[in-house]
Amino acid sequence: MRTCALVGAVDFNAEDFLRRSFDYVIAVDGGFAHLEAIGVKPDVVMGDFDSLGYTPHFPRIARFPKEKDKSDMELALERALARHADEVYVYGGLSARLDHTVANLQLFAKFSEKGPYITGIGDDFAVRVLTGPDVFELPCGVEAGTVSVFAANDRVKGVIESGMKYSLDDVELTNRTSLGLSNELQGEVARVGAEEGTLYIFYPLG
Repeated sequence: MRTCALVGAVDFNAEDFLRRSFDYVIAVDGGFAHLEAIGVKPDVVMGDFDSLGYTPHFPRIARFPKEKDKSDMELALERALARHADEVYVYGGLSARLDHTVANLQLFAKFSEKGPYITGIGDDFAVRVLTGPDVFELPCGVEAGTVSVFAANDRVKGVIESGMKYSLDDVELTNRTSLGLSNELQGEVARVGAEEGTLYIFYPLG
């Protein structure tokens, strides 16, 4: 499995980043400063560099105009796919501006539906995008806290949740409901699955 990390400009969970290993690392605009601060050199730096404020001196740079139809994050996700990534972790893409967060969540769903597993990493939580038919088992060590599951499509069919306080069995979720909000982990192996469609699975980091 080929694993890729994208590091954007906003809140960066350096601790989580450093405990994982990646085959390919992309600094997305201001994410370059985050990586520089922890002494990590990315494989490529991409962006229009409006958030970074300068064009870094780096051997591999893909620079884009500020006026464009795709965000820097979308272009970086396209690069990850071009590198045949099977699993993509996105740092610095959640919180801060809500409009950017919503845009990135939409991109996570879009690219999940193209094949790779997409996980956004926040300060104390992660969001895994699951495109059915598939099942996601929460990582070992995640035994307490809340899990929220939302539909990224109009309808997601055959949704299951097991190993938590409230179970779901072959339920249809839509993106017009709060059903799926704040389930509770209970120290058991927790799983979320979908038969058809794409889900956002928010869970605490261990």
